Amino acid sequence: MGRCDSTDRRDDTPAGSFPRRLAATRRFTLGAPRNISVSTDGERVVFLRSVAGDDPINSVWVLDVVSGVERMVFDSSDVEAEADLPPAERARRERTRESGGGVVGYSSDAAGRLVAFVVGARVMVVDLVSGEIVTLDSTDDAFDPVISPDGTRVAYVSGRSLRVTSDEGDSLVIAEPGDTVSWGSAEFLAGEEMGRTRAFWWSPDSTRLLVERVDVAPVAQWWIAAPVTPDVAPVSVRYPAAGTANAVVGLAIVDLEGSRTDIMWDDDGWEYLADASWTDEGLILTVQSRDQRTLAVLDVDQGSGVVSERYRVCDPHWVELVPGAPRLHDGRLITIEDRGGARRVCADGEPVTGDNVQVRRLVGATAAGVVITASLEPTSTAVARVSWDGVIDWLGPTDGVSSAVAGGDTVVIGRRSLDHDATITTVSRDSGGGQRIIVDNSETPAVTLNVALHRLGPGRLASALLLPHDASAAESLPVLLDPYGGPHAQRVVQARNAYHTSQWFADQGFAVLITDGRGTPGRGPAFERQVKGDLATPALDDQIDALHAAAELDPRLDLSRVAIRGWSFGGYLAALAVLRRPDVFRAAVAGAPVTDWRLYDTHYAERYLGDPRTEPGSYEITDLSADVARPSPDRPARPLMLIHGLADDNVVAAHTLRLSRALLEVGYPHTVLPLSGVTHMTPQEEVAENLLLLQLGFLRDALR
Repeated sequence: MGRCDSTDRRDDTPAGSFPRRLAATRRFTLGAPRNISVSTDGERVVFLRSVAGDDPINSVWVLDVVSGVERMVFDSSDVEAEADLPPAERARRERTRESGGGVVGYSSDAAGRLVAFVVGARVMVVDLVSGEIVTLDSTDDAFDPVISPDGTRVAYVSGRSLRVTSDEGDSLVIAEPGDTVSWGSAEFLAGEEMGRTRAFWWSPDSTRLLVERVDVAPVAQWWIAAPVTPDVAPVSVRYPAAGTANAVVGLAIVDLEGSRTDIMWDDDGWEYLADASWTDEGLILTVQSRDQRTLAVLDVDQGSGVVSERYRVCDPHWVELVPGAPRLHDGRLITIEDRGGARRVCADGEPVTGDNVQVRRLVGATAAGVVITASLEPTSTAVARVSWDGVIDWLGPTDGVSSAVAGGDTVVIGRRSLDHDATITTVSRDSGGGQRIIVDNSETPAVTLNVALHRLGPGRLASALLLPHDASAAESLPVLLDPYGGPHAQRVVQARNAYHTSQWFADQGFAVLITDGRGTPGRGPAFERQVKGDLATPALDDQIDALHAAAELDPRLDLSRVAIRGWSFGGYLAALAVLRRPDVFRAAVAGAPVTDWRLYDTHYAERYLGDPRTEPGSYEITDLSADVARPSPDRPARPLMLIHGLADDNVVAAHTLRLSRALLEVGYPHTVLPLSGVTHMTPQEEVAENLLLLQLGFLRDALR
């Protein structure tokens, strides 16, 4: 249990109100160092950063670890305004929820001396030591540049083809006729669900490329229209909805002269290519079965393209994909697996970590062991070095939320906590030289937190309760639940930036409760797997249990005035709450909700609910429209606001529109707020700001 009270509160003004600053600063993330990497010798740290907390244009910076001096090696403000982004790059940014500009990503050579990126429709290479900047020939739709390990060439995607450019000029590597086949671009599921946005990999000797071929012909064609511009044709997207066909993914090794060796990786029925890794120790693929209950690591014979299975992991529910693993190091295969009550590091199948930590990410590996991020309890994540015999050395505080990157003997740790607003990014080197801190230009929110962390209800659910600062004299407070509540995401963490928006709502007169229920990460495999077959009932029951437990802690919480708001899975949970439990919830704001999991993608929906062709019952019990259609004469109609971006290609607007139709058919009054031109994220300042204000007005009216 913890409490955070600070004293830096400032009064809101119309021009500098919290909703306006939240939107202008992209949730107070602009100006912070990001996309951090470390050279292999540990001497340089590369990162992107904008010059101010409301500046979205990122430039390239390097920190000299020995001297502690930061240098801007590429100034994006010197580049003319970006040309229209190619569709593939726009899609990649949507998958990664990228809302910045300038340089938004880069790659480095093996030594970490050169970096390549695309800005202003140009492929550029910067020497981090000399500062020399070279612009290479390329097409005008270049994106996703990857520099070769030896630094002599840059491969990039252009339309549906892969190209290579260098001082000697630009050339095609591989392409194919037809409008459904692409080379070098990751398929939708890889970027949205598997954390893989890249689809080509250089060989260690820089002479060949492993390239992904994607054919979307079998995937259903959906259309996304912009009703405010009826003269513009709808945009076609290929969306692999649950129970339908996925894209056909192939692989080939291609040399720079055009010779091609196909890899028959899916002959044994593997459906998903989760990752690939090509190092001096070999070329391996990480693949999954369609039901995701089996994961395998395949070795690729680089001459013939023949694959052989090196290792297999099976689970009766699903096998989790964990960032950074599997990987080869010094002859070992490092995996992260669910064994017993913990998610563990394993080396050649043998557990290295024990029952007391939940591993979140594999950061790196050395002769001495591995660097990981892991949790001792669900609200915190720390960085540790683990020896091969299982001895854990925590590389900093174990409270707060930390991330890390490593190179050579240098480790960079970014730590958020309840003690400070900014992410403090420290650079440490085993060989000495002291600790460096990378400058953070992000803006400090004009919000003072009044938050207490609790473990609530029979399940001891991690929860945060936020109260107004002037609530001491209040006899009762309306309650606003503000969860995400679904797999793969947490809201209750030991970091101030997790609560800024919730505190703003609290200061409007609400007691705000956030709870991470069953299915959320950090508490172990068994806790996550309790949503298998039903994404609705456990998630909703846990919110109600936490609500009642919180009211026992603080009797001022008025259980006759309870509302809930959320986005994406949280939006689904909000709509579910007023439809299924109107006795508890008096109003809901549901943003971009999944209302029918049959309309969501195969990799996510089938992981938790199975294939709808063979397990239709799991989809029926989680379908909100089916909830509406079930007879319930004593169900009161609670105020419900549905919000949806009409350009959303992840949770398409059909989710909200179908639910609205079902509600209308039974005479259930509700409000629909369509957002023209808005995707699953809402980076537009005016939209993001006014959405908060509209939600506040709706909730006040509903609970008045």
